[in-house]
Amino acid sequence: MEAPPLLQQVDQTYVRFGKQRLSYFSGCDYYRFSTNPLVVAAAREGLELHGTGVAASRVTTGNHPVYERLEAELADFFGTEAAVLVGSGYSTNIAVAQSLAGKFLRCLIDSRSHPALKDAARFLDCLTMPFAHREATDLTRCVRECDAGTSLIVLSDGLFAHDGSVAPLAEYREALSPDALLLVDDAHGAGVLGPSNQGTHDHCGVSRRRLVQTTTLTKAFGAAGGVILCTHDLREKIFENSALFQGSTPPPIPMACAALKSLEILKSDSSFRGRLTANKNYLLTRLQQAGVVIGPNTPGPVWSFVPASVEQRDKLYHSLVSRRIYPPLIRYPGGPAIGYFRFAISSEHTLEQLTDLADALAVIREFFGNDS
Repeated sequence: MEAPPLLQQVDQTYVRFGKQRLSYFSGCDYYRFSTNPLVVAAAREGLELHGTGVAASRVTTGNHPVYERLEAELADFFGTEAAVLVGSGYSTNIAVAQSLAGKFLRCLIDSRSHPALKDAARFLDCLTMPFAHREATDLTRCVRECDAGTSLIVLSDGLFAHDGSVAPLAEYREALSPDALLLVDDAHGAGVLGPSNQGTHDHCGVSRRRLVQTTTLTKAFGAAGGVILCTHDLREKIFENSALFQGSTPPPIPMACAALKSLEILKSDSSFRGRLTANKNYLLTRLQQAGVVIGPNTPGPVWSFVPASVEQRDKLYHSLVSRRIYPPLIRYPGGPAIGYFRFAISSEHTLEQLTDLADALAVIREFFGNDS
């Protein structure tokens, strides 16, 4: 695999690519908090007060007060009993699985789940059964194939990063017995979806009962680290039983300080979510006017276009570059060999940038024919 291109972030919505300054609709820093002056200042203050990090596991000498404060604020923001901070979003699911190893007889997992969930499934110490992507009927089939009384855990992304679609969690809950557990990797939904910004379950109207939500602080919160949103009981199990949690260091303290500031902003200032929604709706309206239709199951600010041929790919690539937009052509493991385009909208993109993007994407229309 070739090394990806070198990109330098400039301002909040541009990158420097070679000698060009291009609009950037990649990455998933949905509120651009990673470059927000208040968030950056909080990280700088944390660095000056506490240094870069604790250089120790939290179960030894690394349980800094900033981490417990952040966990308390996260639990309050997401309306859950407890939160556990770990080094990365990827590791959240593994830490949960290690703490629950041997508790379930079957693990049912969406076939398009993020690799982090697929890796986590190996630690559950039970038989894993995939079900068709976002198909509640196939999940029901898997449940029926299990013996009555079989303890089940279901693993799925909330908002799927590869195309912006959302797992039908309400339908999943109906297909499951009340004691089945849902583990939802909500890296892209937390802080973005739902009336309270709490994520995919909030968007789907599903309660937190028998639900574990994992997420990252690198997306909506513009910082670093992973978060497990759970019950007090599961928090204790993670501290006691997860080798990953016990044997790794938490995120750098300045990143925890940055996340605290991001949470504070999202709690007190609804304009960020409002601008994000307005920007997405504006782009969708412009695309519809151009005859380009985006799938109906993409309520978040990220979606993709999968070219059917190299010709389609190259035509869209050049259409984007001609309007000074960095072409977000990615080749993700398990994805199409020729790559696909994933677009992430932020609250900080300007209407001019969004208009340029809509004009560039108008070339997609011919790929769908006149009925699009």
